[in-house]
Amino acid sequence: MLLLLPPHLASQTQLRFPSTLKLKLVSQADDAFPSFLPKEVHTIKDPFARNLAMRIQRLPVSVRFSENPIMSSCVKPLMQINANPVVLLHGFDSSCLEWRYTYPLLEEAGFETWAVDILGWGFSDLGKLPSCDVVSKRDHFYKFWKSYIKRAMILVGPSLGSAVAIDFAVNYPEAVEKLVLIDASVYAEGTGNLASLPRAAAYAGVYVLKSIPLRLYANYLSFTDISFSTSLDWTNVGRLHCLFPWWEDATVDFMTSGGYNVASQIAKVKQKTLIIWGENDRIISNKLGVRLHCELPDAIIRQIPDCGHLPHVERPDSVVKLIVEFVQSKSKTENQCVSPV
Repeated sequence: MLLLLPPHLASQTQLRFPSTLKLKLVSQADDAFPSFLPKEVHTIKDPFARNLAMRIQRLPVSVRFSENPIMSSCVKPLMQINANPVVLLHGFDSSCLEWRYTYPLLEEAGFETWAVDILGWGFSDLGKLPSCDVVSKRDHFYKFWKSYIKRAMILVGPSLGSAVAIDFAVNYPEAVEKLVLIDASVYAEGTGNLASLPRAAAYAGVYVLKSIPLRLYANYLSFTDISFSTSLDWTNVGRLHCLFPWWEDATVDFMTSGGYNVASQIAKVKQKTLIIWGENDRIISNKLGVRLHCELPDAIIRQIPDCGHLPHVERPDSVVKLIVEFVQSKSKTENQCVSPV
């Protein structure tokens, strides 16, 4: 399970963001948030989360399983270029705000960068609740890509987002140029026994899922040496999308549908793939990263030292460096050993 979590170090200055970006963050007005975001967005203190939240938009996406277009949330690039765009997914029950530290660095590196909310999570308008199972998530993302991105992309998926990325790349190979999988959750057999729970029990479980204590515990598992006040702010960022009235229904729909089970699809991935793993991930063992490297037809793997489950949040500079090098590489990868950054 991927919850929105912050950098390992309490001081954001150690993330080495350009000073110009910091000044831009401080200068943003408090009333610049999109009106469709939950009002609690105003209480968030993290300046990078606030800045990215101000850029969230909703775009109409027509799908076969909904009578009306779904107003779908994303962060659009400031400019489009001829090169393959970088498209960022997020993990289980998360949102595009997961990319608050990495997104501006990718833009500064010159990439056309999109951060797209997966159907059922994030900040899309699901007032007329559509199906949120795996097929619907895949179809929705494909229609989003076909309507707006329109070119083969560098598709980046962290944790369960890696399963989303693999499922999409196998079904729509023409839409994906390369894959980047970060601390990938790809060997779980869907949602397991949760799929057979009575709906009342499923709703009870989902209610716990958005609770502050559980989210704080996830922070504890992922990071150490952070203050309670900082952890609480990060928790508020991570559960902001849970405050929509349709969130519980959408999450229960996904959980009871069976979820992602992509282990059999791994060998079918045709795209060149970069696997990134936090060396100290306490949620998904890096042994599974080595297994994934062996099973993917064309992959390289890189470990980031002193890093947990969310390298793109904890070590965004290292993640961007690896993505830049990977995108610029041209030749077929060799069977390389695990290498640290």
